[in-house]
Amino acid sequence: MALFAAARRAATSSLPLLRASTASLLRPLAAAAVRPMPFSSATAVRPSSDDELLRVIKSEIKFAEDCDDHDRVEEIPENFPFKITDKKGLNEITLTRTYQGEKIEVLVSMPSLVTGDEAEHDQDEDDKEKDDDQEDGEKAPKSTIPLTVTVSKSDGPSLEFTCTAYPDEIMIDTLSVKQPAANDDEELIAYEGPDFNDLDENLQRAFHKYLELRGITPLTTNFLHEYMINKDSREYLFWLNKLKDFVKQ
Repeated sequence: MALFAAARRAATSSLPLLRASTASLLRPLAAAAVRPMPFSSATAVRPSSDDELLRVIKSEIKFAEDCDDHDRVEEIPENFPFKITDKKGLNEITLTRTYQGEKIEVLVSMPSLVTGDEAEHDQDEDDKEKDDDQEDGEKAPKSTIPLTVTVSKSDGPSLEFTCTAYPDEIMIDTLSVKQPAANDDEELIAYEGPDFNDLDENLQRAFHKYLELRGITPLTTNFLHEYMINKDSREYLFWLNKLKDFVKQ
């Protein structure tokens, strides 16, 4: 009995130590259970660098709204022969018309602008001196508009002109005969003619007249020049607003 009592007393005295030891082991686990995980479901905070980017974008939007003709409505000249298709978000427009049974389609891209300041910046001092000494030197750079003119008849081949429109002047860069889509394999090996500038001058003049009769005139292209400058302003502002919406998310 004495041994049993002693053993019982020893077992009883060890229970507080065991409870304390167990509690000390479980305490870190309990703390870990309530500690928030690094990737929680809480809303992520946008980095401060994004806020700075958003501020700069908003500033540029305000500047574009104040300075550009983004809301200007171009007055189409009287007797303008083409229908204009202008889709928001694209850097080109399409002109279409019919002429004596032909379908005329003109793809007009954004203009390449040249300002007086850029022209002076690109010249060094020697070039400026040469310009002063030579009255009949090369022409100064001018703003241009790229055009692709397609003339088609029913379902047959079509003529495709690539042109560069200067103020009051239109240059034909290339001329090719395009086969219908069903004959793509034949078109890959088709002879597309020589460089346009290598053609006989009479033939070159005849093709310029050919395009003029179909509405590709300086009057048309000068209007398109202003139209595309304004479109560029509108598209730039549209692009900036899309950037702002993305960064704000």
